[in-house]
Amino acid sequence: MLAEDQPTQSAFITPPDLNPFMAGDLVSARLVVQDDGRCLARDLKLVQMGHRTVFGTVVHRGQRPFLKVDRRVSNTDWPIESPQTALEDGINVVARRERHHVVPLRAVTEADSILQRILVRYDIRVDLPAAAQAQLGTLPDVDPSNRRDLRDEPTLTIDDDSSMDLDDALSVHLPAPDGGLRLLVHIADVDSMVPEGTALDDEARARGTSVYLAGQVVPMLPRALSEDRLSLLPGVDRPALTAELRIDAEGGVTSVDLYRSLIRSDHRLNYEQVGAFLDGRAPDDVPEPLHPTLRRLRAVGARLAVARSRRGGIRILREEAYITVDHGSKEPTHIEGRTSNSAHALVERLMVAANEAVAGWLVQRGLPGLFRVHDQPDGRRVEALAESAEHLGFTPVLVSPLTPLGLAAFEAQFAGTAHEPVMRTVMTRVLGPARYTVTPSLHFGLAAPLYLHFTSPIRRYADLVVHRIVKAYLDGRRDLYSGDPELETLAQHINDRAYKATKAERERKDALAARLFISKVGDRYAGTIVAVKAFGLVVELPGTGISGTVAMDDLPGGPFRVDQARQRLLGPHRSFGIGADLAVEVVGADETLGRIELKPIHHPG
Repeated sequence: MLAEDQPTQSAFITPPDLNPFMAGDLVSARLVVQDDGRCLARDLKLVQMGHRTVFGTVVHRGQRPFLKVDRRVSNTDWPIESPQTALEDGINVVARRERHHVVPLRAVTEADSILQRILVRYDIRVDLPAAAQAQLGTLPDVDPSNRRDLRDEPTLTIDDDSSMDLDDALSVHLPAPDGGLRLLVHIADVDSMVPEGTALDDEARARGTSVYLAGQVVPMLPRALSEDRLSLLPGVDRPALTAELRIDAEGGVTSVDLYRSLIRSDHRLNYEQVGAFLDGRAPDDVPEPLHPTLRRLRAVGARLAVARSRRGGIRILREEAYITVDHGSKEPTHIEGRTSNSAHALVERLMVAANEAVAGWLVQRGLPGLFRVHDQPDGRRVEALAESAEHLGFTPVLVSPLTPLGLAAFEAQFAGTAHEPVMRTVMTRVLGPARYTVTPSLHFGLAAPLYLHFTSPIRRYADLVVHRIVKAYLDGRRDLYSGDPELETLAQHINDRAYKATKAERERKDALAARLFISKVGDRYAGTIVAVKAFGLVVELPGTGISGTVAMDDLPGGPFRVDQARQRLLGPHRSFGIGADLAVEVVGADETLGRIELKPIHHPG
């Protein structure tokens, strides 16, 4: 820990001095400034332990067992103390970390080893504490007397077939004489059964978000709540918090009303059904009584799309890998790339509109909130985006500061072209992620002056926090104030949990894809270069939504120089850059590293 008056931002620690610590540990140190100005950290002392649970493989030195810990967590082996039974070399275990040793908790089968490594690496909580488990047996009954009864309102949900945690439902009223439509976005009232400060709430807060790992979901709330008592399943009464938006004929949101409600979903639809209906291919399994509601929702979505197009911004769409996992063997069996359809676009517009409306509602009343902020890109990022686009044959003429409308105009150049997938990959990387904060500000990617998350409280703790603020105001509380520092601390915790969840989801997908591709060595693909790295190229494989790597030494025409700004490898005879096609062959795969190794297929000339 650096003193407050110490300007040094970083210090070097020699590897042996790191041995008693793990990634995520908070330590204090004595700083030594060398003659060349570099700073060293000495005499490290543990202030706060990061990882309390670790994953590793048992190894023996003589007669003593050690745990070879995940090398992303620790750079040394840790002694094992008090094993309950003799531990054989090579078995994988999850262990509890003590100050100077580890204590085995359970053995892990080989089939589960990659998943367990990821869960422990990112501190994904799986077990429910006893106090939270006990609370499930004493859930409160919901008082309907203070709720607007909307059970007779035609209401439906749209989600994936595999989803059970349904936290949003939709209704829409007939047009008013002036052409206005009223959109009702009903969101599960999690707070009604998970009061703040209870054991269940403490656990949800610690988790921060549900984690969607291929083949397994680690829910923020227990399944008895997330997939049953709170889920907006068809045909059952559910407490909700409803955002009622009035949308005028030009797509403007002219009024917002928030209130407690009691709803009953009439039908559950999936994205494929709704997409077919919206595209004019009405499937037989969409009941006739739902057709008017879907048509009105389409009208609302179209209006919102026009209004948003006037502001600019961009939709970050890309092909995502969907991996099927056999629940018995836990082996990946199939992989395919899936892209959004018109139903995904519709639901996204409706949820974004509700989230924006609630953000504005809070700010107008001077209330706190966990706002979702996406910073305007700086000049360096704008230049990198322009360089990449020019290499692909576009004329971006992007100026700094870049505006959301300027970004939308740039998107119009590549939308629908063969280079759209790679350009969206580049834009995702260049624009960077959004974050939670108590300070309301621009969401650049959505071109939203104010934005937050309100529509998924079953899956995200940030949404639950917003629900409680709204309900407190509806109940008459006027002591809430914006900029609460405790709320900002919570925002940083949720940011950390969301980041780790995203990393875990990506690594799980990469590991399963690599395991699947072990059997595909020798297969050939017409790939597309999506990134240039110091080691070589990242190549996306068509129809899969995943990428592999090509080592620089395997590329013909070298030696190469890396031009990171323009995302190119430059050689004396050949160059390679993003967006270029590259025929490749699978030569290997490593599921531990989540890596698929490729080699280019050489052609004369």
